[in-house]
Amino acid sequence: MNLIPVIGLEIHVQLKTKSKMFCSCKNVLGDAEPNTAICPICMGYPGTLPVPNEQAITWTQLAGAALGCELGVDSKFDRKSYFYPDLPKGYQISQYDKPFCLKGEFTIVVNGEERKIGITRIHLEEDAAKNAHSKDGKSTLVDYNRAGTPLMEIVTEPDIKTPEEARIFLQELQRVMRTLRISDADMEKGQMRCDANISLKLASHSILHPKTEVKNINSFRFVEKALAYEISRQTKAW
Repeated sequence: MNLIPVIGLEIHVQLKTKSKMFCSCKNVLGDAEPNTAICPICMGYPGTLPVPNEQAITWTQLAGAALGCELGVDSKFDRKSYFYPDLPKGYQISQYDKPFCLKGEFTIVVNGEERKIGITRIHLEEDAAKNAHSKDGKSTLVDYNRAGTPLMEIVTEPDIKTPEEARIFLQELQRVMRTLRISDADMEKGQMRCDANISLKLASHSILHPKTEVKNINSFRFVEKALAYEISRQTKAW
């Protein structure tokens, strides 16, 4: 049975703007005492009015241009409802059908061969806060400093064929973000985080099968290892 991996990535990149996405709070990116860079807007108090950060929008379209995307002229924000303790409003301000960047293409080199990876979209949203769980599992503390940080999400087409390609794509993307000076994209610090989607299909078929999503991976090596593990697990399941 000849099975082929089908891999797509969703990459979140924290933008290093001076202020947060919808308020004037300092964008500290983890460099402050817990709950000191907050205000009624990023804490989701009733009656507050979010105002979009123009710099974050400009940088998102700059990233889109670098990745060969079509830049959206008409865009809007949407509400994505979650019931999480680290999301104070009970919903995330994100984008859905009208993102700032539409379809693009990014070229990487794997073993001397050029590979073109399609970009589905790049949209802009706000990050959630950060949970810290006690070792005994009986309590959780929440640091809201990260709530409202500008978060750019890059979604690829399922064009990636191997775990090695996924790693190389992320490494090249990190270089682009740093060259543009819009993010340090340090995965160990959570400034760039990856959700990897993977399924297997028969080489002779075009039908895609149910996928597994591996969430919030924080290193290039772990992305490669997680995908290799899933290929092995799903092959046995087949």
